Amino acid sequence: MAKTVIIEETGGPENLKLVECDVGDPGPGEIRISHKACGLNYIDVYQRSGLYPLQLPHALGMEAAGIVEAVGEGVTHLKEGDRAAYAAQPPGAYCEARVMPAAQVCPLPDAVSFEDAASIMLQGLTVEYLFHRVWPLEKGAEVLFHAAAGGVGLLACQWAKSEGIRLIGTAGTDAKCKLALDMGAAECINYRDTDFVPAVKELTGDKGVDVVMDGVGKDTFDKSLDCLKPLGMMMSFGNASGPVEPVSLLTLAAKGSLKVSRTTLFTFLADHARCQDMARHLFDKMASGAVKANIGQTFPLEEITEAHRQLEGRKTTGSTILTL
Repeated sequence: MAKTVIIEETGGPENLKLVECDVGDPGPGEIRISHKACGLNYIDVYQRSGLYPLQLPHALGMEAAGIVEAVGEGVTHLKEGDRAAYAAQPPGAYCEARVMPAAQVCPLPDAVSFEDAASIMLQGLTVEYLFHRVWPLEKGAEVLFHAAAGGVGLLACQWAKSEGIRLIGTAGTDAKCKLALDMGAAECINYRDTDFVPAVKELTGDKGVDVVMDGVGKDTFDKSLDCLKPLGMMMSFGNASGPVEPVSLLTLAAKGSLKVSRTTLFTFLADHARCQDMARHLFDKMASGAVKANIGQTFPLEEITEAHRQLEGRKTTGSTILTL
């Protein structure tokens, strides 16, 4: 038996229940993993509230790190006793132990702690695919990154610096801009004080950037197209401000034969080999010190309700993890 957080109906944090569940043995293509730490993410809130529907009752949680207890038939990249981490479907990471598909569970090097791995898998793998899987970015490229002081943004600032890419960030306060600059952004624009379109043009000699990486969505999409140089790439990967309105292909032509991609992390992780390669790349960055996790707060699994309340109340900083 293992302590597991589930929901039986959607709603607020009070709907989270800590129960004892039978774990069982892994079947073909599965592993059983004992968790040391679990990550907390806003997708968990969306699932709990019903915005992202689940078949109820259902366990929650999308990322964790721990030790492999058993492997099922056909699993060759992991063995009993291995350290491992994942960001993977289906939800169910808020638990002491679970049986789950093995394909997206990744060997964890000794140089990366369980806590750091649990805090960074979703956000770190998002940054990895944005910089390396959507469109080739070379040293010297210029990128506009919205919400540069957010969880994904601060990792992107570090990643860009490590790759010799000039990242121009946007953030909503001077303090957040300073944080992004401290983490590796070349420039950061306070969008509440400054229109970011002319600011980007000024910072790039009126050329525009090669790529925009935008997890904000509706509020920034249209103006972001005006920040791109001809043949530039718009990477839309989130919709924190709401979904993007439909855009005409003729608009993309008129603004310089632009390219647009709307991506999701789990599409990239679905392929086993690619998932493992992305994780190795992330762990190498962490082991070298080029990218560092930023754990702002830690809760025991038993305090999951309070953890959700603080996350939704915007009272957290950096990443949040659950310990077991």
